[in-house]
Amino acid sequence: MTEADTTTETGTETGADGTDTAPDTAAHARRWVPLQGCENVRDLGGLPLRDGGRTRFGQLLRSARLHELTDGDVSFLTGEYGVRTVIDLRSPREVERDGPTPMERAGVRTVHLSVLPEGQRPIPRDDEDPKLFSYRGYLEHRPENMLAAVRLLTEVDAGPALVHCAAGKDRTGVFCALVADTVGVARDAVVHDYAMSDERLEAVLRRGVGTEYEIDLADIDLYRCPPHVMTALLAELDTDGAGAGWLRRTGLDEDELGRLRARFVD
Repeated sequence: MTEADTTTETGTETGADGTDTAPDTAAHARRWVPLQGCENVRDLGGLPLRDGGRTRFGQLLRSARLHELTDGDVSFLTGEYGVRTVIDLRSPREVERDGPTPMERAGVRTVHLSVLPEGQRPIPRDDEDPKLFSYRGYLEHRPENMLAAVRLLTEVDAGPALVHCAAGKDRTGVFCALVADTVGVARDAVVHDYAMSDERLEAVLRRGVGTEYEIDLADIDLYRCPPHVMTALLAELDTDGAGAGWLRRTGLDEDELGRLRARFVD
């Protein structure tokens, strides 16, 4: 939680705007989706909304790379969960090196939309947080792909979707924060969802995040999801009308925004 959170005399956690942002223990546990061949898989349902209520389960999963999914995992995702679309935010080089995922081989529509800058990647200044610099870059350098990914969720009868990158925490974290903020999730809950990836980070790194990356577990702290980074990114979005304002400016129309919200909110 952030420094703006308070605790009432009854023990209820609230955000700065008075919204009840206390994690629902049952919802928190329900959000995690256990798979044999992939870690850091969770549902974007169960998140508290600014105007009350919680986001609907069964609409969007977020995860790490899918290349070690078992047949049982694929059957669960396509059958019981009903995933119709996979949104892959990895770079073309990652996609080429790792090859198609088991979901793709099973015939699930997979849309590749890299949010990494093309060509030589920009370098942050010495006084900039490198993680925040990267997150900002997804929005500044590849807005067309971030928008296209969101648009996939606004399709009529789109059905459940799954979004992933390599570890399911940075590119996927920014995408899910943008979506959650836009549909009305309480700000502290957006940050908490981002930070939840730390609960599965060691398992993700032990399995590996693709041949594109060589990671030493001794450096695990470099890969964590500090809440202050997402808080800062959302504060920057606030200057542009928050998530919804950024999407409007990038090209999402009001009908699409309405369908996005209706997907997650009763």
